[in-house]
Amino acid sequence: MRLPRVSSRTYRRITLLALCAQVFIMVTGAAVRLTGSGLGCSDWPKCEQDQLVAPLEYHAMIEFLNRTITGLVSVAVIAAVLGSLLRSPRRADLTWWSLGLVAGVIGQIVLGGLTVLFELQPPFVIAHFLLSIVLVWNSYVLFVRAGHASGPALPAVAPIVRRLGRGLVVLAGLALFTGTIVTGSGPHGGDETVERLPLELVAVVRVHSLTVWAFLALAVITLGVLGRRGAPRDVALRARVLVAAICVQGAIGYVQYFTDVPPALVLVHVFGSIMVWLAVLSFDLSLTVRPLERYERPAEARPEKVAAP
Repeated sequence: MRLPRVSSRTYRRITLLALCAQVFIMVTGAAVRLTGSGLGCSDWPKCEQDQLVAPLEYHAMIEFLNRTITGLVSVAVIAAVLGSLLRSPRRADLTWWSLGLVAGVIGQIVLGGLTVLFELQPPFVIAHFLLSIVLVWNSYVLFVRAGHASGPALPAVAPIVRRLGRGLVVLAGLALFTGTIVTGSGPHGGDETVERLPLELVAVVRVHSLTVWAFLALAVITLGVLGRRGAPRDVALRARVLVAAICVQGAIGYVQYFTDVPPALVLVHVFGSIMVWLAVLSFDLSLTVRPLERYERPAEARPEKVAAP
């Protein structure tokens, strides 16, 4: 029996679903922490030692629901892997990137279990979030590459701009890391009994703020360099979107700090951090070009040409 084939257009939709699933689980995971439900299920993989499913209690149901969403994310990742194997034409690069998602999700499951078993100690929560950021990067690269044909990438801008793009990705990652340190030192630990990092909150907030300001400064410098060198319109647009995203995210950060970090605004800030991360990845990937994928139906789905009699 021949296995069904997947068109390149359908496969790209599958990769988009995998990307959205990664973003969604990050937001719901933050919601678990912000509602104080991090230890709603105190055991893993069961909710409690003698109970597989969560009881009908507020915190337990929120935590268990997030675990269920993890299962749905796993389904999306499996679909990305199977789709890469059934895709017509099959491409090894897409298969390898999809397998990266499998490794990341397995790591997330293990880290999630350790986070619960060690009662939400900040280092485990931080590692859990940072691995999620890596998975979003992996998912986004897979999605972008699925929309382009195979082959080497060609530079779309001058070398200095590509170096600036790499620098922006590094500073974005540093801003995300310092943000997790702020979270680990702040009031929203996922449960009232959770230990916090032994750091002064004001000090770590200042470090995080300085990192974001440096990130914004480099983004503005990059935008100026693009203007002087006459960059492609798409690249310049993505740079402007990145600058705007950083400004909005920074404004949200200051508002939440001066309003005693209300949970709802913190959740918006978490979502904003993911959007900034996607914006900087989008800009960096636009600095090289590949031919667009020609969307076609799988070979066996196209009618065969019949020679004239």
